[in-house]
Amino acid sequence: MELFIGFKEPKIFVCIAEVRGVEVAKKDSESMKLFREVLEKLKEKYSVEKLKDDPVVRAFRDFYWRIGIDPTKQRPSSEALLRRGLKGEIPLINNVVDAGNIASMETLIPIGLYDIAKIKGNLELRYAKKGEVFCPIGGKDEALEENQIVLADEEKILHVYPYRDSRLTMVSNTTKDVLIVACGVPGVEAERVKLACEKAMEYIVVLAGGIKKFIGLVECSPKTQR
Repeated sequence: MELFIGFKEPKIFVCIAEVRGVEVAKKDSESMKLFREVLEKLKEKYSVEKLKDDPVVRAFRDFYWRIGIDPTKQRPSSEALLRRGLKGEIPLINNVVDAGNIASMETLIPIGLYDIAKIKGNLELRYAKKGEVFCPIGGKDEALEENQIVLADEEKILHVYPYRDSRLTMVSNTTKDVLIVACGVPGVEAERVKLACEKAMEYIVVLAGGIKKFIGLVECSPKTQR
């Protein structure tokens, strides 16, 4: 499988990794223990009132404006997770998704998790074709516009960049192998996105087991062999 970016502007990038052999389960107590450990450190650095001024949050908000989304109405997923976290809340889904959410909350980088068995062929970050169908988690199918950036395999869309995932490739109780995609936008350092990817790998192994494999950074056009 390969992942590549099929355009030069905007200058987005991703960091990818995988964890194979996970055991997906709902283990709220273990997820909450990790959440609280990470949150204690975050409370020393962030507050709900000043979060919007953080440079990483600002970069994602600016990108949202650029792609036609009002970030005051629909916040970047990582910012929304940290806001909830600072209030002592986090959505608990299953141990793998929880691990990704905790890593995203900690690093302020949006992270997508995908069931590798449900991915067909190679992956590409590209512009959507007008009318192309996206099947969001928790929502109705919708037709996309040409200006929307998507992550797609050879059959379908996995993700609308950088904030929504498809139910067709989401992690479920039958998932064994997980693809991690950490999202970067202009103004965010590559090392920050790499750290988010590494944290997601680490936390998935802690909560769900498995063997981790770091793949690397993908920028416009070059291909990464997996």
